[in-house]
Amino acid sequence: MSEHAPDITLREQMTPFESVNHYVERAAEHAGIHESVRQRIRMAASELRVEVPVRRDSGEVATYAGYRVQHNSARGPYKGGIRFHPEADIDEVRALASLMTWKTAVIEVPFGGAKGGVQVDASSLSDIEKERLTRAYTRAISSIIGDHRDIPAPDMNTDAQTMAWLADEYANLEGWTPGVVTGKPVPLGGSLGRESATGRGCVVVMEEAIRADEVEPHDVTIAIQGFGNVGSWAARLAHERGYRVTAVGDQHGTLWCEDGLDIDALVRHHGEHGSIDGFEEDADRVELRDAGFVLEAPVHVLVPAAIGGVVHADNVADVKCSLIVEGANHPVTPWADRQLAERDITVIPDILANAGGVLTSYFEWVQNLQQMHWHEGDVLDRLDRGMVAGYWRVRDVAEREGLTLREAAYLIAVGKVCEATSLRSVG
Repeated sequence: MSEHAPDITLREQMTPFESVNHYVERAAEHAGIHESVRQRIRMAASELRVEVPVRRDSGEVATYAGYRVQHNSARGPYKGGIRFHPEADIDEVRALASLMTWKTAVIEVPFGGAKGGVQVDASSLSDIEKERLTRAYTRAISSIIGDHRDIPAPDMNTDAQTMAWLADEYANLEGWTPGVVTGKPVPLGGSLGRESATGRGCVVVMEEAIRADEVEPHDVTIAIQGFGNVGSWAARLAHERGYRVTAVGDQHGTLWCEDGLDIDALVRHHGEHGSIDGFEEDADRVELRDAGFVLEAPVHVLVPAAIGGVVHADNVADVKCSLIVEGANHPVTPWADRQLAERDITVIPDILANAGGVLTSYFEWVQNLQQMHWHEGDVLDRLDRGMVAGYWRVRDVAEREGLTLREAAYLIAVGKVCEATSLRSVG
């Protein structure tokens, strides 16, 4: 952070929760926040572990570990997604809950931070098994969620349909309460524009970052790791705005085309096959590289939009871009983050770059509470304005304080949460 701020806890190997708290500690040190307050903002307010039994289609009953971590509610109700993933253990869920606290503060949404997860390989579940899992998990956490208490949303391996099951199961217990969850299908009270929101937000802040360079969009090349909801929407929206998406990668490999990939064709292929594997459009122009190449591709912008910890000590020296836009949560380790800063590679941090999702979830929540429905144009306009304002809020602090964008984002977020804590006389 500043030259006077100590290097708190930085190690090459850190757990996800330690990584988040590394930045929180540095921001608190820079702001001169008392240790007693730091303790409150570091730790989660509550953690719930539940057993989630599911009858499989074979007739056997499998039981999975589930979690809901509520990190901080000083600024408003807890807010955070639910993921179904084998690595959704308690440390990962703690880290993601904490990230939500800082993300909502940076983007000035009146929520706190929470996260939920079930440790399960979602790809092994049939649709009916996934519904049973969702309903069992909802029943297990129903006592701690609510439209003014804790509001879940979709995350990795969950989607609008999953949220519809959650809303319906909660209704069986408490009556129909659409504001209890966001990311729902539009006919059930979901918001237009929510599906594309996270990827759109990434593209909006990317454009703000490169605008000062006065380069034409077609001269900007982009590599995107991950082609799920965030990555695919970031790719198609960047493509629509005239940028060249030259590399797209997932676990199967990386598609590389220096002239720019046919994103429309790739989206159709992914929709049909669930992967970029086997994409053969323009086979004479497109090269297939290994999965790691997407992170090392010679491009202007890298958008890691898959999982955490993908840029680390072993590969950071091979990163060739000048700008990283973190579509995923904590894709760059603290150790690698320092190396990138020393090389003057700008990183737009996750708590800003992928905040478009929670910003639009807030819009959905407001529509549910007011029993109103906004036009898509209104939602997207509010999203764009919110992301632009958030970017310049962070950039102005970074330039004034001599910080990286990540350091500035955490400084803003920690300050807002501590201010709210003080005003509410918490502790």
